[in-house]
Amino acid sequence: MDKRVNGHVAIIVANVIFGLGVPVTKYLLEDWVTPMTYMATRCIGAVLIFWAIAAFLPKEKVERKDLMVILLAGLLGFVVSQTLTAWALNYTSPVYYSLIATLTPIVTMLLAIPFLHEGTTPVKTLGVFLGIGGAALMVFVKWQTDAGSNDLLGIFFALLSLLTWCIYLIITRKVSAKYSAVTQMKWVFLISTIAVLPFAWHEFPQTALYGGGWSADIWAGIAGMAFIVIFATVLGYFFIPYAMKFLRATTVSVYTNLQPIVASLVAIAIGQDILTWDKPVAAVLVLLGAWLVTSKE
Repeated sequence: MDKRVNGHVAIIVANVIFGLGVPVTKYLLEDWVTPMTYMATRCIGAVLIFWAIAAFLPKEKVERKDLMVILLAGLLGFVVSQTLTAWALNYTSPVYYSLIATLTPIVTMLLAIPFLHEGTTPVKTLGVFLGIGGAALMVFVKWQTDAGSNDLLGIFFALLSLLTWCIYLIITRKVSAKYSAVTQMKWVFLISTIAVLPFAWHEFPQTALYGGGWSADIWAGIAGMAFIVIFATVLGYFFIPYAMKFLRATTVSVYTNLQPIVASLVAIAIGQDILTWDKPVAAVLVLLGAWLVTSKE
C-alpha cells in the first residue's frame, strides 16, 4: 500500500478514536474523575506502554535539539491542549466542543503563513471567514438548551486547546519525518507525566474512580478510562506522528472534521446532548470553511 495512503488511513482512525473519546471523557468527568486526575491517568498509562514497547524495538538516537522540540511539543500538544480539553468538556457539551475543534485546519493555515511561509488565496480566506462564522454562531446565538454548566467558558477553553494543538502540528512536522512514532511518544508522555503528576496527585483520593471504594458500577468507570488510555491516548497519539511522516500538517489537521461527526452521533445517541437547529448550521459553516482552506483552487 502507498505510504501516503497509510498516512491517510492512520489519521482517519486517530480522529474516529478521538471523536469517540469526547463523550467518554464527558462521562468520566461527570461521574468518576477530575480534569487533572483524568490527565494524570492518561499520562501514566501512556508512558508505561510506550516505554515498554520501545524496550523491544531498536534504540533510536535522538539529537539534542530534536529532543527539545519533542519535549516542548509534548507539553503543548498533550499536557496543555488535553488539559484544556478536559476543562472545556467540564463546562460545555461534547457537540459544541467538537464543532470548535473543526476550526483546526483554519487555524493551522493561519499559523503556517508566518511560521512555514505558506501563502493564502481568496478561496482559503473565504474558508477562514466561514469557519469563524460557524464558531461565532455557537457563541453568540442563544442556546435552546442548557447543555453545559457554562458554555461560554467551555468554548473559551476549547479555543485555547485548539490553538495549542495547531502549534503542536506545525512544530513537530520535521521531527515526525525523522523519528519513529514510538520514539517520539515515549518522550512526549515522559515529560507529560512529570509535568502533570505533581498537580494531580492530591486529587486522586477525592475521585469516585480512585477514592470511592469498589461498587457494582465502578467497572463502567474503569472501562471508560481504559478506552481513553489505550485508544484515545496510546493509539491516537501513535497514529498522528506516523501520519505526519507522509502528509502535510494542514492535511493532517483537516481530518479533525471527523471528530464532531462521530462525537455528535454518540453524544446524542446516549443522551449527553440533543439536536437543535444551531448545531447543523454551525457544522455546515465550519466544515465548508475547513474544506475550502485545505482545497486547491
